[in-house]
Amino acid sequence: MALFSSSSDKNSYIGIDIGYGGIKLVELKNEKGRARLVTYAYVNVPSESLEQALINDVPGTSDLLKKMLAKARTSTKRTVAALPISSVFSSIMSVPTTDEKQLKDAIVQQAKKLIPLPLEEVVLDTKIIDKTEKSATEKPATRALVTAAPKTLVNKYVELFKASGLELTSLETEAFAEIRSLVGKDRSTIMVVDIGQLRTNIMVVERGIPFVTRSIATGGFGVTQMIAKTLGIPMEQAESMKRDIKSMQTFAPTGDLSPILAVLVKPIMDEMKYSIQLYQSQESGATAKKIDKIILTGGSALLPRLSDFLTKELGINTYLGNPWARVVYPLELKPVLEELGPRYAVVIGCAMRDID
Repeated sequence: MALFSSSSDKNSYIGIDIGYGGIKLVELKNEKGRARLVTYAYVNVPSESLEQALINDVPGTSDLLKKMLAKARTSTKRTVAALPISSVFSSIMSVPTTDEKQLKDAIVQQAKKLIPLPLEEVVLDTKIIDKTEKSATEKPATRALVTAAPKTLVNKYVELFKASGLELTSLETEAFAEIRSLVGKDRSTIMVVDIGQLRTNIMVVERGIPFVTRSIATGGFGVTQMIAKTLGIPMEQAESMKRDIKSMQTFAPTGDLSPILAVLVKPIMDEMKYSIQLYQSQESGATAKKIDKIILTGGSALLPRLSDFLTKELGINTYLGNPWARVVYPLELKPVLEELGPRYAVVIGCAMRDID
């Protein structure tokens, strides 16, 4: 789902992710329908508050981006970027019509009631999910996914990429970028949990559509703070400990990390449980809707044994996502790219938009 897009040669694209932890970029080339890695780059600029977000400093961020592009030696200016889930309104709407002439107006009228901003202040995008034709027991209805992004935010991205000398061909949501890179054509019901620097985004994806989208102000920075406070160590040491199984066992001499993980990720796990309940409550029926698996992504998804812990606690098989799975790259880069993988789901999904 693109909030806007323009036509361009579908050969090579740069994906860019401007997050609270820094900037990531990747260039992918279309080779007979397969995405091949051309180059990539990242820079860590951790934000300790939402106000410090890089997008709020257009001149400084554009300078940083130009340096990254030069160092990575990118070969195109065509760029796809994603808006953060926390800044975008998203909802599944049901309107009582299937008539094409009435549909657009019916969706707009319902959107006016649900979107917290006036419609003239947002960029609105609609994706039809399904239609139910009139029958003896049901009235005609259309379900649609409606996404709205504030024009002020969209304009910041447009300004930033223009200042960076890039051609912004499409701007979409993080949700669809992650679905593209982590879910692909899998039509099972999947929960994607993206544990970022300051926020954790949770979505439940059914047949490639995000039916539940949640974002909470808890992320890897909070986990690092808790480790630093508990052990009385500097934040830098706590950050490196967060990814090291041997260091994490400082918390648990017996080797069982479950008790400490239960404390460190409690807010995230509580939100996951709530999202499951929210998804199951969307439709009433004899058989409860179920989530088939959970995919973890984001920098703090690398927390030791987190996937095993969540599998046990939630009773749903949980895996670390691999956004490189459908990208061709030199085998010698595999160890490095696998380590970067959880942080690259959004940016790879962006670059794949017109290749996939």
